[in-house]
Amino acid sequence: MTSQQIDPATAWQARYGEVATRPLPPVPAVLAALLAHRSVRAYTDQPVDDEALELAIAAAQSASSSSNLQPWSVIAVRDPARRARLAELAGGQRHVAEAPLFLAWVADWSRLRRLGAAQGVATDGIDYLESYTVGVVDTALAAQNAVVAFEAQGLGIVYIGGMRNQPEAAAAELGLPQDSFVVFGMCVGHPDQARPAEIKPRLAQAAVLHREHYDAAGEAVAVGHYDPLMRRFQQDQQRDDRPWSQTSLQRVGSAEALMGRHRLREALNALGFALR
Repeated sequence: MTSQQIDPATAWQARYGEVATRPLPPVPAVLAALLAHRSVRAYTDQPVDDEALELAIAAAQSASSSSNLQPWSVIAVRDPARRARLAELAGGQRHVAEAPLFLAWVADWSRLRRLGAAQGVATDGIDYLESYTVGVVDTALAAQNAVVAFEAQGLGIVYIGGMRNQPEAAAAELGLPQDSFVVFGMCVGHPDQARPAEIKPRLAQAAVLHREHYDAAGEAVAVGHYDPLMRRFQQDQQRDDRPWSQTSLQRVGSAEALMGRHRLREALNALGFALR
């Protein structure tokens, strides 16, 4: 893909559901790929080969890492039986079972625990909320680099936050040591062109881009414009067509709406995270 093949106005309109308000410069291939990202939940039977996986992990390891601590690991799951069990733990998401490759992205402080024990060095800093945060952030940065690499190779992905529904069970299924947990999963495969995924519109930049200081003055207008855009998108996808604001507020409206994740602190404590 080259910048000459990309119409920036079309890419912008697909991402925001409306034309750009100013002329756009030529879009480099890597930026075009980012703008064209979509969540892919339908795959062919073609496997994801090790070369594609290892290139994506090399990209993941090229992401920034706080103090170069690299506190993450990733588990590649191809076994159909294990994928099926993980699908159930994630709330019955069938694409976890159907994808040829499932990746469990793990915030992993166990590596430095083992290193400290081997060298007789204290690792008490791991017990603090800061370290938990660093682990989650670094894991997410690495995973998103891998997404870009997979998509550059013609593959599709979807993140699976449902892996946090039952963290202890996910850890047991994957044989995780203490001081590690699955932050999220990722389905990877060759997109099924018979069931194509579409680019989901995002909130206008007026809702998320602040200049010099936080300013929510344009937020209501942006959300009011976005709600009907998302309703039309959902209707086209034959999904629940409620406004985005209503769906999002319901998602954070109660502990029950978190689908088991309301006990994440308890689960993390059980998995070795003190969170002081």
